[in-house]
Amino acid sequence: MAAKKFLVLTGDFVEDYEVMVPFQALTMLGHTVHVVCPNKKAGELIPTAIHDFEGHQTYTEKPGHNFTLNFSFSDVQASAYDALLLPGGRAPEYLRLNPRVLEIVREFAEKRKPIGAICHGVQLLITAGVVKGRTCTSYCAVGPDIALAGGKYVEVAVDQAHADGNLVTAPAWPAHPAWLAKLLVACGVALA
Repeated sequence: MAAKKFLVLTGDFVEDYEVMVPFQALTMLGHTVHVVCPNKKAGELIPTAIHDFEGHQTYTEKPGHNFTLNFSFSDVQASAYDALLLPGGRAPEYLRLNPRVLEIVREFAEKRKPIGAICHGVQLLITAGVVKGRTCTSYCAVGPDIALAGGKYVEVAVDQAHADGNLVTAPAWPAHPAWLAKLLVACGVALA
């Protein structure tokens, strides 16, 4: 298996599991994973939030771990990466206001490189204008936004993922096994 290079665009109050688990799992498999945040450098910390499903009408939120960034946002060149990961949590809500973030997302989409978005991470795809004509899933509350942006929202179980060519999406962190497996397949990595 040839190692791949992943870029994770994230920020303050990203969903804890949605940055930690992909970073650890893909690194364990021998891939390079650069986690970046606008206006921050390698070695700086971002706070995370834990979103949980506890039987309420929506998820709950608790403080998560601090995550140490391992690459500087200012040094990102999209062409150097094989795939893009967009974790959810609160970060996508404000990251979609950053023109450079949207430019990076569009570059991956235009080159048809694999993009994995989970939960609210799909907000970055919507704002970048790359869901029109595409089928994807997300946290259910983002579904109407997908439709308004010209995409088709597909509801899947919280532990499942959906692939539409190079675009791999999932509703929330319980889908990590399915989401990461489909993302690796989109990257051309053969799974046992």
